[in-house]
Amino acid sequence: MFIEKAVVRSVEEIAEGIFLLSAHSPSIASIAKAGQFCNIKVSETDFPLLRRPFSIFNIKGDFLFFVFDTHGLGTKILSAKRKNDTLDILGPLGNGFDLTGDYQTAVIVAGGLGVAPFSFLIRSLQDDKEMVSYLGARTKKKIVNLGLKNVSMATDDGSYGFKGNVVDLLKKETLELSKKKFRIFACGPNPMLKELQSLCIKNNYDCQISIECAMACGFGICQGCPIESYEDKNYLLVCKDGPVFNANAVKL
Repeated sequence: MFIEKAVVRSVEEIAEGIFLLSAHSPSIASIAKAGQFCNIKVSETDFPLLRRPFSIFNIKGDFLFFVFDTHGLGTKILSAKRKNDTLDILGPLGNGFDLTGDYQTAVIVAGGLGVAPFSFLIRSLQDDKEMVSYLGARTKKKIVNLGLKNVSMATDDGSYGFKGNVVDLLKKETLELSKKKFRIFACGPNPMLKELQSLCIKNNYDCQISIECAMACGFGICQGCPIESYEDKNYLLVCKDGPVFNANAVKL
């Protein structure tokens, strides 16, 4: 884990209200794994006080990439950054996806900005893995599919692809998927993950979920991101024990 003064290279709007930021951060980039995140201090002042957590969208050389939408003050400040501005970044944090194991097909399931960890994950998978992606968004204008492979789309309003949510889209394909040994990698809003979790537990699907929540410190000191464990009824911390968990390990 490093605290690094990263120099912004670019910030671009890639969909309606959704931005892609790249920053030069060689120390973090050298050791980060798919599914980990960084906590970013978005301002050089003490306001906003708390860092914001962002999944590592991708790494290319010494550069980190983050994707985010502007839903609050912190992300609005971040979207206004310009080339050569500096960011105070803490990372990499948390536990990433486990890519090892006996499976033929990696199945990506992303809801909205749950797409954030998957460009990096796909680049990290072995070449012998088949990859399919299921991506959901509220509307066509909110679609971000950079770096995904073999993408099937769902939109809530039916403006693009399947009309409905991404889990319903996945259910349509499970008969075809069941012919192969697959592992699901998922990220998105908690209601989506809860529905997917029920599907996977019921059918004994191999599934890892990346949980989105506020993580103020990012490494377990503040105790602000508890989640109940199915295994022993104790509480785990999303930032330290996750954000990636086996789907049958935690109660959403």
